[in-house]
Amino acid sequence: MDLSYKVNDSYAEISAAGRLNMVSAPKLREMVAEVVAAGSARIVLNLEETAFMDSSGLGALIGCLKAARQAGGDLRIAAVQPQVQMVLGLTSMDKVLTSYPSAAEAFGND
Repeated sequence: MDLSYKVNDSYAEISAAGRLNMVSAPKLREMVAEVVAAGSARIVLNLEETAFMDSSGLGALIGCLKAARQAGGDLRIAAVQPQVQMVLGLTSMDKVLTSYPSAAEAFGND
């Protein structure tokens, strides 16, 4: 999985491309910890190029959400692809992690 991030005016955007699975989940957790440590606790995870997520990836999302909230911020997800949305729906995590059409809309009204 390729991860990159950029800091916008009011949030940091992490772009994840590839498969979010047991191999890449630790990398995502490390990236979020790095972003939070740099002072950005409002994070948008852009999943536009993430076509697959397994239970390890779901666990990483939950851990990243917890890290952001413990730092006083929030983690939001954007541009979620159908398979990832299906996993979120089957586990009812779509009620905790609301998906937004784009990264810009995730913190658009906050």
